[in-house]
Amino acid sequence: MSESVKAEVLMSFVVTEELSFRIPVELGYEASDPFAVRLTFHLPGDAPVSWSFGRELLLDGLNVPSGEGDVHIAPAGPGEVSDVLLRLQVAGERALFRSSAPPLVAFLDRTDRLVPLGQESALGTPADSLDAVLGRILAEENAG
Repeated sequence: MSESVKAEVLMSFVVTEELSFRIPVELGYEASDPFAVRLTFHLPGDAPVSWSFGRELLLDGLNVPSGEGDVHIAPAGPGEVSDVLLRLQVAGERALFRSSAPPLVAFLDRTDRLVPLGQESALGTPADSLDAVLGRILAEENAG
């Protein structure tokens, strides 16, 4: 059984209301990091850019505006579930992407079959979880 889910979708990179262009975006999910999804954007002329954020944020954003901080996801319009807007922000710079919802739903369905929503904690903590790293640091400090 695979421990990851991958998909590729075409999203529109919205420059202005009149100008947008389609770019391939890789969607990734790893059972070893069960709360997060990763989107890797391939913008023409630039190195790929990856964003990681909560799987639940992506799921919630399909139906209602969701997200605080650097990632906001929302349906493209009131009552509209066919398209989703993803707004990413870094230091005042923003990028807006528009995606068809069905490929995102299919991707999330596949992640749910790998690790059902609400079952993420049942996988245990990865070796390099924050608790494990802090435990090692504290043990080294107390030993020396």
